[in-house]
Amino acid sequence: MGGPDEGRGGRAGGPADAELMIAEARKAFFVMFGFLVIVWLVQLVNSADHYALSRDYGVVSGDVTTLPDVLTAPLLHWSWDHIESNSGPLFVFGFLAAYRGVARFLGLSLLVALSSGLVVWFFEQGNTDTVGASGLVFGYFGYVVVRGIFDRHLIDTLIGVVMAASFAYLLTVAVPGTPGVSWLGHLGGLIGGLLGAWLFRDRRPSGSGGGTAALAPRAPRPGADNPRADLHKELGDLGLL
Repeated sequence: MGGPDEGRGGRAGGPADAELMIAEARKAFFVMFGFLVIVWLVQLVNSADHYALSRDYGVVSGDVTTLPDVLTAPLLHWSWDHIESNSGPLFVFGFLAAYRGVARFLGLSLLVALSSGLVVWFFEQGNTDTVGASGLVFGYFGYVVVRGIFDRHLIDTLIGVVMAASFAYLLTVAVPGTPGVSWLGHLGGLIGGLLGAWLFRDRRPSGSGGGTAALAPRAPRPGADNPRADLHKELGDLGLL
């Protein structure tokens, strides 16, 4: 998912890069806010119609006619408690997944929706109608936790560590045995998020001059005989220079 939004400021560290990241963060905020508005409007219509939308557009294991519904199921819920429990984590993890680039985030969202829905479709037992945004929540969570490792970006790595430590309890509902919860949908979303962190990683080699980073001149680095050369190289690899 190339584009100007992915020549990230972590590589060059110039003011233009910081402004670019702030602009992307602002877009990420409005994208997630708008998405939540849509989900809640759908819930209003759905609840007024006794959740007919959830019955008609959910994913049912083995039912070929519901395969396209892997894209609509994340917008639907079974109750107000259901949507309330998903909304906070959805916004937080969605924003953190999107603030480095909205275009990449949209590709990630499609991948996670597909992986979550298809795991349910293939492996869920019985005639269970599965809906809910929790598959997206787990996908964004997995993406945020490991993205910094694949991109070699220190700030994102620290964010991932904090999120993993703070929300590790989420993984307890991604294992079998939780009543009334589609653990397969959660697991499928998590797999999609981890895969997305690798597929949508920054492929530009550290220290290269392409993309947006070329717009911000980088300070000269010490030569190989300078005792600080190794330190500068490490900081560059981490995305701090």
